[in-house]
Amino acid sequence: MNVDDLRVFVKVAELASFTRAAEALGMPKARASQRVQALEAALGARLLQRTTRTVRTTRDGEQLLPRALRLIGDADEVVTMFQGGRALRGVVRIDLPVNLARDLLIPRLPEFLAAHPHLELQLSTTDRRVDVVREGFDCVLRVGTLAVSGLIAQRLGELPMATCASPAYLKRHGVPRTIADLAQHQLVHYALRLGVESPSFEYLDGDRYATVPMRAVVTVNTADAYRAACLAGLGLIQVPRLGVRALLDDGALVEVLADFPSEPMPVSLVHSHGRTVPKRVRAVMTWIASIITPRLG
Repeated sequence: MNVDDLRVFVKVAELASFTRAAEALGMPKARASQRVQALEAALGARLLQRTTRTVRTTRDGEQLLPRALRLIGDADEVVTMFQGGRALRGVVRIDLPVNLARDLLIPRLPEFLAAHPHLELQLSTTDRRVDVVREGFDCVLRVGTLAVSGLIAQRLGELPMATCASPAYLKRHGVPRTIADLAQHQLVHYALRLGVESPSFEYLDGDRYATVPMRAVVTVNTADAYRAACLAGLGLIQVPRLGVRALLDDGALVEVLADFPSEPMPVSLVHSHGRTVPKRVRAVMTWIASIITPRLG
């Protein structure tokens, strides 16, 4: 299996076109096709489905793509090491929570990439729990309790929580001041899997955290929808303070029940590289930590 063949396959898969991939790589289209055919012959698998209009990855191609990206990145790093160069090269594939990516990390990307012009970041932003190994991520930033796995986790800190509502909601329902008052209120329910969990309010009860069931008229499965539903006056939300600080400052949301906070949410960087983390991945993880950690408790 030839690394250059992997490069051609990756570019064709990304651009869904042999013509555009060949142009990007500076080679004839026929040569690009030969490279992919050689890779398919070496692996004994069909990687791309070709039609007159488009090119798309097969099931085998989808499984190979994230691993090919990692292999290419490792090869670039080895070449750089033995050539005595210090520049980081290759592709780093990361997954970030939507709000943290949008508000904190993406605005700082230009300066990071300017410092490492030979790096390429493939950035996924989603609220679901991605499969780090199967989907080929080099590292992911996770908010919440980590499940037991064979992954390596670096805990960065915790996100303090706030209970919020819109002024319009509080005008209609009143301001809750005790847990007993919640009987007259409703939540916006957040659940990654709709219809699985029942809505409840979490609060600190002495030295432990407890929950009380509540009514919810709407359930959402993304952080953006969660915040939007609260702004629309559909109920209370319990959310990391960092994500709503600007809305609290300008009065779009109001914090309530500050004496009954929910449990802070841990924030961790997770990867599957074991003890030997490639330099390019470590650089990205260090950069993420340098931006996120000062904002945490």
